[in-house]
Amino acid sequence: MNIFNKFYLELLLATALFITAIVTHSMVSIIINLLYFIIMLEIVRAVIGFLREQRVRIWILIDAFIVLTLRELIVNVVKVNKETFTGLEDILSNSTISHIFIFSTVIIFLFFLRWLAMFTSPDTKYEKIKIESQRKK
Repeated sequence: MNIFNKFYLELLLATALFITAIVTHSMVSIIINLLYFIIMLEIVRAVIGFLREQRVRIWILIDAFIVLTLRELIVNVVKVNKETFTGLEDILSNSTISHIFIFSTVIIFLFFLRWLAMFTSPDTKYEKIKIESQRKK
C-alpha cells in the first residue's frame, strides 16, 4: 500500500494542523484561516468553470456562501463575543443569540438553495435523460 495515498496525506495534514493549533492555542484562528482558504478555492473554481464552459455553476457559489456564513458565525459568535452567561435572562437579552439565529437562518436557506440547485442543474437533467435512454435500450 502506498503511504502517500490521498487518505493518508489528508490524515497527516489534519493531524499536523490539529497539533499546531493545540500547541499554539490558536484553534479558532486556524479554523477561520482554513475557511478563508476554502472560500478562495470555491471562487477560483467558479471563475475557472466560467472561463472554460462560459456558464456559472450556481452550486459552487452557494458552497462558497455557506462556508462564508459559517466563517462569519465563528468570528462573530465565538471569537468576538467572549461573554459569559449567568442565567436565562442574560441569554435572551444578549445580541449574540440574535447573531446565532440570523446566521443559522441564512445557513438553512443556503442549504435549501444548494439542494434546489442540485435538482435544477442542467448537468443533473442531462444525466437523468442519459440514464433513461440507456434503460430503454
